[in-house]
Amino acid sequence: MKTILITGGSGLIGNHLTQLLRQEGYGVIHLSRKKGSSNVTTYEWNPDAGEIDDAAIANADYIIHLAGANVAEHRWTKKYKAEILRSRTQSAALIYAALERTPNKVQAIISASAIGYYGDRGDEWLQEDAPPANDFLATTCLQWEAAVNKISALNKRIVILRTGIVLSKDGGALPPLVQPIRFGIAPIFGNGQQYYPWIHIDDLCRMYLHAINNETMRGAYNAVAPTPERFYALMNTIAKVMHRKKLNIPLPMFALEMVLGEFVKSLAMSTRCSADKMVGSGFEFRYRELEAALKALVGK
Repeated sequence: MKTILITGGSGLIGNHLTQLLRQEGYGVIHLSRKKGSSNVTTYEWNPDAGEIDDAAIANADYIIHLAGANVAEHRWTKKYKAEILRSRTQSAALIYAALERTPNKVQAIISASAIGYYGDRGDEWLQEDAPPANDFLATTCLQWEAAVNKISALNKRIVILRTGIVLSKDGGALPPLVQPIRFGIAPIFGNGQQYYPWIHIDDLCRMYLHAINNETMRGAYNAVAPTPERFYALMNTIAKVMHRKKLNIPLPMFALEMVLGEFVKSLAMSTRCSADKMVGSGFEFRYRELEAALKALVGK
């Protein structure tokens, strides 16, 4: 039985992915700041202090790297922006150091990244070779990926999944959009015409499994559904599958930014990502269309 080590395993994606991997017959272990924080065998690490239990590395056949401070959890102060970047780059550097000094059998590292790599690009179709933007999210993704790619020097296969907006009923972006629609209100960010590259959480977890099993996969892949939708369409489809009428309420972005900080700008970004490379790798989507994904999550 192959063993998968997950960093950030207690988060939304990590929890779903742990369940899928176990169903598929894999052993799963976690790296966490708190030992025994879940019902999974858990090893301790502290990326800020450069501390890691090397036994986690020694016992792993694959590493899935999800760890990183939640970009939407706090106001983007200068201190928290530094934490967002540091939590990603330092953790990847710690994995590199542990792999370098610890005899191991790790075959591949599959790491999260984000579609924030591309920035606000309007209607442009974005393949993985598109250049990065130069804003904070893009710079974070660029340094994050560079820290992970360094591990390839240890003769490890590297796959990076630039993740879109994850749709799940258990957390993430969807519940805050669903809740106001229950009351007949649809908050609209920006002009509503921006593309949102979405992905059903089940398909995202299956992409990680696909990256483990497909040894030809290397480099960056857009982890998005093949059909990115404009924000208006997203809100309309949520209301449709919930059988609710709604009133669109444009939100003053400058006021939101004053209250919530710089993160608000990302809500109005248009990022039209292509899934062609993922499809070309042999991955088969269960949820190619937004309506089917939303029916599975919030439909009655």
